Amino acid sequence: MDYAEINKNSWNKKVDIHVNSDFYDNDNFLKGKSSLNKFELDLLGDLKGKSILHLQCHFGQDTISLARMGATATGIDLSDKAIDTARKFNEQLGTNAEFICCNIYDLPNYLDKTFDYVFTSYGTIGWLPDMNKWAEIVARYLKPGGQFVLVEFHPVVWMFDDNFEKITYKYSSPDPIIETYEGTYAQPDSDIKSEYVMWNHGIAEVVKNLLKHNLSIESMEEYDYSPYACFNNIVEFENGKYHIKNFGDKVPYVYSIVAKKSDI
Repeated sequence: MDYAEINKNSWNKKVDIHVNSDFYDNDNFLKGKSSLNKFELDLLGDLKGKSILHLQCHFGQDTISLARMGATATGIDLSDKAIDTARKFNEQLGTNAEFICCNIYDLPNYLDKTFDYVFTSYGTIGWLPDMNKWAEIVARYLKPGGQFVLVEFHPVVWMFDDNFEKITYKYSSPDPIIETYEGTYAQPDSDIKSEYVMWNHGIAEVVKNLLKHNLSIESMEEYDYSPYACFNNIVEFENGKYHIKNFGDKVPYVYSIVAKKSDI
């Protein structure tokens, strides 16, 4: 099973739909609105003059937003259509972001420099089978003393069925989840159908592999709401803050980790 090819095809189908969706609000993004949320902005801080590698960047909104903050930003993604779109917007906006199309595990074949920050967010690591290889890539691209910032949906959320009525999946498992999905989180009624392959990674699995590769955990937080209306049965309880209807604030929706590479 070539999981990367399956997922690449799935994401390629989504690009045009996502670009034109209300979810991504691309019109306002192109007019100058940042696509970044308070969670990651607070963790990243002042990026002026800093270099940052953005892993699994989709069609580049966050990478370009990072560049607008004064960072030298590089985004990578598996989807060639997403990267082509990111490059188009980067040229259109006159920003200085760089974009690379490849499987994250193959990045050393395409990129040979280190960064002040490595960043990834929201629905990224579930597309990867091996957290050890992932953490190795993160560490490989950090300068000594550099910081890794992860903001990700909480693994508890991925345990449930699509309507959040019953527990269907393991909290953490090496076994792939192979399914077919109609529509997309950004536009559920869109007329696409795609197969995908994903994995559930518990927080301990993430943390132990970061520690294994000489990264110390500087902070970790869990948040009781989602900044995105990307799940079924979700309600907005405050502006830009969402709960799954039958869960409320009783479960974590997002977690964050800041890890630092040793100075030595």
